[in-house]
Amino acid sequence: MSNIRLFFKESLSLNLTAKLDKSQSHYVNKVMRVKVNESFSLFNGSGEWEAKILNISKSIVEFNIIKQLRQKESTKELWLAFSPIKSNYLNFMVQKATELGVTKFLPIIFDRTIVRKINKERLEKVIIEASEQSNQINVPSIKDPQNLKNFLDKNKLDLIFTDLNSDNKKIDLSKFTDSPICIIIGPEGDFSEAERTQILSYKSVQSIKINNNILRSETAVISALSIVSYLTN
Repeated sequence: MSNIRLFFKESLSLNLTAKLDKSQSHYVNKVMRVKVNESFSLFNGSGEWEAKILNISKSIVEFNIIKQLRQKESTKELWLAFSPIKSNYLNFMVQKATELGVTKFLPIIFDRTIVRKINKERLEKVIIEASEQSNQINVPSIKDPQNLKNFLDKNKLDLIFTDLNSDNKKIDLSKFTDSPICIIIGPEGDFSEAERTQILSYKSVQSIKINNNILRSETAVISALSIVSYLTN
């Protein structure tokens, strides 16, 4: 079997016969040169499956599911609440955060947020590609942008607040509950004092200073996620 693994948004099951879309068919047939009777893997929330190519007609790949390779995974929810940034940096940040195990992305419009719109369709493609590359089964979701108050009011979380003004440099694992862990990263101009007060008044929050230096948003995300992933795995 080839090392190709693709996300397939429709239902997957043993003996299923279906077709890849035009883009994935081109990748499998023209880029990776996989031929009829050769196999590759498909995955989604139901697990990962081995697919055998039955036919290639008009550049569209038809396949049959012949074996389940992995079952659905149960993973700890790790969310990322972040301020949108310029698209090239945002794409990089979302890609690396997916590789590091984020299960949900929540764009927040803070007082000092400069970029106030996201290309959600493009980011979903980045997430899928990163999931394919990093051998994950569960593909993270991304929500529409919202304000800080709405985010805090509507979610029950173990919130990790990356605060440059904090003196704390350690996360207390004993304070974690069964709620999703969520890291909140501020905008390039940092949180406003009103936002800091809002976040620190949240019921289950820990503030942490992840570095003495002022980090770019995408660097702060990678740093904070690496710390949390190390402590919780």
